[in-house]
Amino acid sequence: MIRNDVLLYEGKAKKLFKTDDPKVLRVEYLDQATALNGGRKDIVEGKASLNNQITSLIFKQIKQNGIQNHFIRKISKHEQLVEMLEIIPLEVVIRNVSAGSFANRLAILEGKILDYPVLEFYYKDDHLDDPLINDDHVKIMNIATEQEITFIKHEAHRINKVLIELFSEVGIRLIDFKIEFGRRADGTIILADEITPDTCRLWDDKTKDHLDKDVYRRKLGDMIPVYQEVLIRLEKVFN
Repeated sequence: MIRNDVLLYEGKAKKLFKTDDPKVLRVEYLDQATALNGGRKDIVEGKASLNNQITSLIFKQIKQNGIQNHFIRKISKHEQLVEMLEIIPLEVVIRNVSAGSFANRLAILEGKILDYPVLEFYYKDDHLDDPLINDDHVKIMNIATEQEITFIKHEAHRINKVLIELFSEVGIRLIDFKIEFGRRADGTIILADEITPDTCRLWDDKTKDHLDKDVYRRKLGDMIPVYQEVLIRLEKVFN
């Protein structure tokens, strides 16, 4: 794969570049941490490498469990190749345990195990602060059809089951997570973006210690040792 330095997109945590193959993008993860929708931003050396390695392991593992996704392969410690998709501007969140904004918004005690996984849609728009929306909003804004919404929900719950089992094997409880989906040229919808401690709430199964970005959000300590711990555990079982 010939490198191409034409930048297509730069977000809070990664950059996307063209390659010599129009169907393939190069993802470069960044040593940057953000919170409050970008209101707080810091350089955290080593974070890019850890997130790239973590999401590469997870995407490979869930693909083996029948979850189609955009990941192709890792090409360096902080870079990977992914399939080119039309990203659907939805953040799909699944919550297994009450935490974060969910706990605050609904006054449900943080740490309470929910009777069933709760799925939420957020409209992906920084200027609007990624508002919570429902199915009707998704349809009226032409983000996705009713059939596509049904598929996305079903796939998200399937991903949740696979991730719960994956993290359980390494002594981690999956509290909640955010994922994104994209369309191939033929309209097929598959999992995209990343699955890392940036996009998941992960608690140690025994101690309940945070193994995710909340360490940064809540100023609980250094992110790097926490993210390293997640990678070490995953590598022991799945590498």
